[in-house]
Amino acid sequence: MKKQWVLATGNKGKVKEMSELLNSFSIDVLPQSQFNVSEVPETGTTFVENAIIKARHAAKVTGLPAIADDSGLEVDFLSGQPGIYSSRFSGENATDRENIDLLLSRLEGIGSEQRSARFQCVLVYMRHELDPTPIICQGTWEGSITESIQGENGFGYDPVFWVESEQASSAQLSKQRKGQLSHRGKALKMLVEQLKEQLA
Repeated sequence: MKKQWVLATGNKGKVKEMSELLNSFSIDVLPQSQFNVSEVPETGTTFVENAIIKARHAAKVTGLPAIADDSGLEVDFLSGQPGIYSSRFSGENATDRENIDLLLSRLEGIGSEQRSARFQCVLVYMRHELDPTPIICQGTWEGSITESIQGENGFGYDPVFWVESEQASSAQLSKQRKGQLSHRGKALKMLVEQLKEQLA
C-alpha cells in the first residue's frame, strides 16, 4: 500500500517533480488542491518560516505528512530583494512579466559587476502538524540579472537569471539541465537523502 503525502502547492510541475523523486519509496505525492486545502497567508519573514507555515497548514487540514517549499530571488544590489516577496514584488497577484519589469527598472544603469543574484529554495517536510523536528533543506543557485529577457522556458524570473557556467539564462536551459543546477533541484536532492534514512 502506497503512503500518501501532501505537497503544499498548486503548481503541477512541482508535484510531478516531487512524485518522480519519491516514487521509489512507494509514496504518492498529492497536491493540496486535491484536499481543498486553502492557501495560507505567508506571514513569515524568512523562506524557512513561510515553508513551515505552508507545510503545517497542509498537514493540519489533511492529516497527512506534508512537504512545502518557499523560494525566491535575492539581488545583492537591492539588499536581498525581492526575497520572500518574489512572487508579489510588484503587488499582490502580479504576473511574472510585471515582476521582471519592476526588477529590471530597479537595476537600470547598474553595471554587470553589481548585478549578482541567487535563487534560494527552502523545502520543509513535516510528519504531522505538530512535528517539533521538521526536516529543512536549503538549496542556492548563484547567478546574475541580465539587462533584458532571454529565453522562453521556465517561469518567474528565469528569463533574466544569467547562469555563467552555461552562458545562458535559466529560461534558455533544458528542463533536465535546470533540474541539475537549480536551487530547487539541490534542495530536493538533500531532502531525498535525509528521507532515505527515515524511510529505510
